[in-house]
Amino acid sequence: MRVVIQKCRNAKVTVQNQVVGKTAFGLILLVGFTQNDNEEIIKKMAKKIVDLRIFEDENEIMNKSLLDVSGSILSVSQFTLYANTKKGNRPSYLAALNGSEAKLLYDKFNEELKKYTKVETGIFGATMDVTLTNIGPTTIILEMENN
Repeated sequence: MRVVIQKCRNAKVTVQNQVVGKTAFGLILLVGFTQNDNEEIIKKMAKKIVDLRIFEDENEIMNKSLLDVSGSILSVSQFTLYANTKKGNRPSYLAALNGSEAKLLYDKFNEELKKYTKVETGIFGATMDVTLTNIGPTTIILEMENN
């Protein structure tokens, strides 16, 4: 499982000019799944994300978590996180989990996140326009594998 985390002042996802998900302040997550991802990984990843200390404290040091700042999450599925570009110029997506299995894990991941904070999402499999104001900018890539 790979997640690109961006700290944001605001973010939204639109599909066919309709806003389908947004956050006023918090994190936008770009989420991808691969073979052998499971519920155990999802639980660990969700907990890691909400506890990640990347928000500034009163001394302007990244020392606070999403929970400390009462932020919310905009979660967007993105299979292209598993693009392989080692050969040629056309990415291969063979490492990305197939759509039906990935959707199940994506839904479970968002439900797990909702145990901690408000979560909105894009539409799985749709062509989406993502707009955000990145704070910092702060962008972090997390990856967890089933060992």
